[in-house]
Amino acid sequence: MFKSLKKHWIRIVLGLALTLFFAVENYGFFNIPFIGQLDNIIYDARLKLTMPGGIDDRIVILDVDEKSLNMPELGRWPWSRDKMSRIMDNFFDHYAVKEVGFDVIWAEADQSSGLGKLQDLAKKELKGSKEFSATLEKIAPKLDYDGMFARSLQDRPVVLGYYFNSNDDATVVGSLPDAAFTKDDMTGYDAQFPLRKGYGANLPILMKDFPLAGHFNPTVDQDGKIRRVPLIAQFGDNYYESLAMAMFRLAKGVDHPDFDRKGHMPDNLPGPALLPEIDPKQSGNKLSIEAVGIGNTLIPTDTITNVMVPYRGGRGSFKYLSLGDVYYKNIPQEQLKNKIILIGTTAPGLADLRATPVGGLFPGVEVHANLIAGMLDSDLGLIKSTPNYMSFLLLLAIIVLGVALSFMIAMMSAGLGVGVFVLAIVASVALNFYAWNSGFALPLASLLLLSFLIYLANVGYGYFVESRGKRQLTDLFGQYVPPELVDKMAEDPLKYSMAARKTQLTVLFADIVGFTSISEGLSPQELTEFVNGYLTEMSFVIRSNGGTLDKYIGDAIMAFWGAPIDDANHGYNGVLTSLKMQEKLAELRASYKERGWPDIKVGLGLSSGDMTVGDMGSKIRKAYTVMGDNVNLGSRLEGATRQYGVWILVSEATKNISEGILFRAVDMVRVKGKNVPIRIFEPIGVESELSAEKKEQITKWNDMFTLYQKQAWDEAQAILDQLLAVEPEFKLYNVFAERIAFFKSNPPGADWDGVTKFETK
Repeated sequence: MFKSLKKHWIRIVLGLALTLFFAVENYGFFNIPFIGQLDNIIYDARLKLTMPGGIDDRIVILDVDEKSLNMPELGRWPWSRDKMSRIMDNFFDHYAVKEVGFDVIWAEADQSSGLGKLQDLAKKELKGSKEFSATLEKIAPKLDYDGMFARSLQDRPVVLGYYFNSNDDATVVGSLPDAAFTKDDMTGYDAQFPLRKGYGANLPILMKDFPLAGHFNPTVDQDGKIRRVPLIAQFGDNYYESLAMAMFRLAKGVDHPDFDRKGHMPDNLPGPALLPEIDPKQSGNKLSIEAVGIGNTLIPTDTITNVMVPYRGGRGSFKYLSLGDVYYKNIPQEQLKNKIILIGTTAPGLADLRATPVGGLFPGVEVHANLIAGMLDSDLGLIKSTPNYMSFLLLLAIIVLGVALSFMIAMMSAGLGVGVFVLAIVASVALNFYAWNSGFALPLASLLLLSFLIYLANVGYGYFVESRGKRQLTDLFGQYVPPELVDKMAEDPLKYSMAARKTQLTVLFADIVGFTSISEGLSPQELTEFVNGYLTEMSFVIRSNGGTLDKYIGDAIMAFWGAPIDDANHGYNGVLTSLKMQEKLAELRASYKERGWPDIKVGLGLSSGDMTVGDMGSKIRKAYTVMGDNVNLGSRLEGATRQYGVWILVSEATKNISEGILFRAVDMVRVKGKNVPIRIFEPIGVESELSAEKKEQITKWNDMFTLYQKQAWDEAQAILDQLLAVEPEFKLYNVFAERIAFFKSNPPGADWDGVTKFETK
């Protein structure tokens, strides 16, 4: 026994060191982001495996969708408040709904009736007209749409929505409701709520006689997904309840057996209580919040009242109906009677889409619906709990498992070691699922990682030591740059870091032309496949040509060359990539056409010069990205492609460092925000690969452009006519044909500099 310990002491010590490491991390001395990310992945997997599925018919989402916006009497959103007043009357008088919650804000006054202008006339031009003033006083209530809407909400079971803002430039708009808790209520609790610096709330007239409202701020995890929603948010010295909690309290009040005024606001609502309760006579250590109590319902939370959203399924787990149909009473009464109503928006341009464990384009209103449904089914344990004492149990499990594996795997044969490792993994997963089904969401990543690392430390110690630098670089840069570049960086990892620096780079922006109209013609599933296919193919082209993928901005792509690995040919490589992207788009366009999807065209803009590159962002989320004036110029050039009918535009700086590429001069422009004009060009292709005819065509064009700038209109027109004879539909040719015709009739003068000014970004 002693000889075996002596023989394997390094492996045992490695295992014990890993155990100590995970124990200290779990205790909170430091934080390993990857462990949290892995726990999020495990959480999502457990959630998807155990979701009940189906449609919950207790809650109905009334949607401001395209159908509603196309109804002639309603039109663009937001609708006038007189129409919303009629909708509210229909909800309660015609449909007899249980309650209504708004996932929208009424922050601006409704001026559509013209009442304000009439009142101005009464004060100014028609000040002396008693008849006008009397008539205005008589009809004013009918034109006061905000007052009409406020009256339709009064004494009805309705919850308005609003949001808090944590940005430094946050403003205060509208009126907040009464606070759920005050600073005194929090005395005795150890809770550090996020700092809120402003809010966007509803008009004071709507809140004056209607105090019930809830915030709809989610908690966004580091991966951008919404798994939790805070039941309580702090602003100043007060604490305010969420939309879901306010609606649940209202539902409890409406359903109370002693309440018989359906369609009206209950006189008494169950108030929220923080648990465990604080004994006012007791002093000493502060307690951590573990739950929020509402009547006889206990909702488990973390120490700052975040509650895990019990998603019942993917998008569409609740019935969606068009809000416009309520206005016209087109919906059968039985579909809404005694239902909890949530009003939200999914129309393009209005949609509040979020990333969640169950979908990347998930309506925010449905997050609230899932949480309300979970509260209604609190006895089923759908809302998972993570009690504070679970941290101690996890620490104990780490120590026991780590010590056992450290000795057993080190001292056993390879075969038995594999068996023990597999058994440890299976047991950890099984116990974790048992806890989940019992209502507890326990971390699992630490136990799995500990088991895995102890096993690997025994079978591959040398490998891990030698490749540590490569793993670190992969963690930092793997999602941005191609694997082959990571391999090259691993040869000398000390040369590379994510620290910000200023250097010469080339940036590329790519954006789908007319994406809004494309999205309107596809179903959500088709749109997802459409965008994912495009982004995947373009990203492969960028990475295969040495580019660093910066980010996706909706359907847009941002990439750059020259960092983290220096690239003396960053301009050439960026331009070559843009040409290959257009080639790949031709293949993609044919594939999409076979599926009956819309044609896809993409504008690309490239700019080169000094830029700042590094790991930038907030404490919540960072990214390896580039910033600077030349970055903005690349974006401007991408947007300018539509004006000329060319699909790639580059700055003169990019053109000058892209030797071997043939360019067409496009224009001399002054972009918005810049005083100094720049020349912009279209890359045609690698010069050695182009035909003589193509080269001659570009030479003619460039000659024409030179004559155009010299105001030699007739000579320029003669060359342009030759080019138009070959390509009469080419937009760039036609743009200059129109310019030349205009300038021939309206000479610009001797001081004309040939510059076109862009008024928009």
